Amino acid sequence: MDFKTDEIIATLKKQLDSHDANIGVSEVGEVIYIGDGVARVSGLENIMSSELVELPNGVFGMALNLEEDSVGIVLFGDSSLVKEGDTAKRTGKIVEVPIGEELIGRVVNPLGQPLDGKGSINSSKSYPIERKALGVMQRQPVVEPLQTGLKSIDSMTPIGRGQRELIIGDRQTGKTAIAIDAIINQKDSDVFCIYVAIGQKASTVARVVAELEKAGAMDYTIVVTANASDPAPMQYIAPYAGSSMGEFFRDNGKHALIIYDDLSKQASAYRQMSLLLRRPPGREAYPGDVFYIHSRLLERSSKLSEDLGGGSLTALPVIETQEGDVSAYIPTNVISITDGQIFLDTNLFNSGIRPAVDVGISVSRVGGSAQIKAMKKVAGTLKLDLAQFRELEAFAKFGSVDEATQKQLNRGRIMVEILKQKQYVPMSVTNQVIIIFAGVNGLMDDVEISQVEDYEKGLIEFLSSNKSKTVETIINTGKIDSDTEGELKSAIEDFNATYSSN
Repeated sequence: MDFKTDEIIATLKKQLDSHDANIGVSEVGEVIYIGDGVARVSGLENIMSSELVELPNGVFGMALNLEEDSVGIVLFGDSSLVKEGDTAKRTGKIVEVPIGEELIGRVVNPLGQPLDGKGSINSSKSYPIERKALGVMQRQPVVEPLQTGLKSIDSMTPIGRGQRELIIGDRQTGKTAIAIDAIINQKDSDVFCIYVAIGQKASTVARVVAELEKAGAMDYTIVVTANASDPAPMQYIAPYAGSSMGEFFRDNGKHALIIYDDLSKQASAYRQMSLLLRRPPGREAYPGDVFYIHSRLLERSSKLSEDLGGGSLTALPVIETQEGDVSAYIPTNVISITDGQIFLDTNLFNSGIRPAVDVGISVSRVGGSAQIKAMKKVAGTLKLDLAQFRELEAFAKFGSVDEATQKQLNRGRIMVEILKQKQYVPMSVTNQVIIIFAGVNGLMDDVEISQVEDYEKGLIEFLSSNKSKTVETIINTGKIDSDTEGELKSAIEDFNATYSSN
């Protein structure tokens, strides 16, 4: 038999070239400890921090502690499905979430899996949950307003696109209500919203989603939820997952608003994970890097430079205080990271002033430059006037006051009443300007406190039907010049004449 060696060699070479050396090869380890949502695995020598790890029964985990002889992994699923001796397999991927407009109107968990029973999410793109914040040169200053629809916030603590403004206060003081109002107020704007619920009851989240659907806000909103019954790692990654979804809009030249409700619960989840991973505890048993988990999250919110499309991601983190103590560890951490805070006071809330914004402690460090000129003009001295009113009110309790002081007290009470607002009924910025203009210029001094809300509705209706040209001028220019001011004043006086005669 005649063998053709050249042909045999060529065939072997061809087969060797087409052979995949990596076929079926994956790095696996063995679970040596499991409990409380944490697994310790040996054998995964080349694993990366934050890498996704696959365990039996469809359970996934994330590598956090990279030690010499083992890896500490936090589990996203039920830890009772994993036992000692099980195989843990590297995936080679950092934890990612799906992104894109396909998520709009959906309720998802922090891994991007749907929870609303509306079918699968067919998103072709994904981002890692942890992304490095952009540098200074890739950003621009906050110059564009983001209206919340709340008079007390848009007038005195204005928020700009790309800003981080903290909502802080005790439980049951209306923190979530402010965030939901801000989402509802974006209805006719170009802002997409992401609401991240961390460690809340599933019934509470369902109620929020129902309110958003009722207001038609789910048409531009994504809800990311890690409920109180979910494992601590899910609650820990929820804000990062929501931030990645928001960055998709920002990076494509669009605008997004993200609410983290609330970061106190995320810090507690991180503390739980860290203690179980045997990381040394620090102040209040939080690990030493608890500041970093919030700083790297909030630093991702920014207004991009025009070269990068000018998109923005605005963050409204929520922090819960104990007995109004803003000097506790987590509140002081987040206050130092953000560009200002809206402080909600329990006493104001209980006395019927809602939203219960404490004018003295609340501040917006960069939002003033984004505020529209008309609001800046009418509300310029509002904060100071209210502070003076509080002092006068306290002084008046000790005795009688003269006529001028009584007049000032009356106007102060009118302004406090003007700044009250019902839940889920945000007001357009033009209407806010008109009402505050009437209040600060003394055009509402003769209105009874109980009639203020009725007066506001009547005035808005009167101006929109009889003085629409003046209203349109404010809407189009965003400012009140001397001519518009005169027209507005005389229009309000005309309404006062008809209102008092009713």
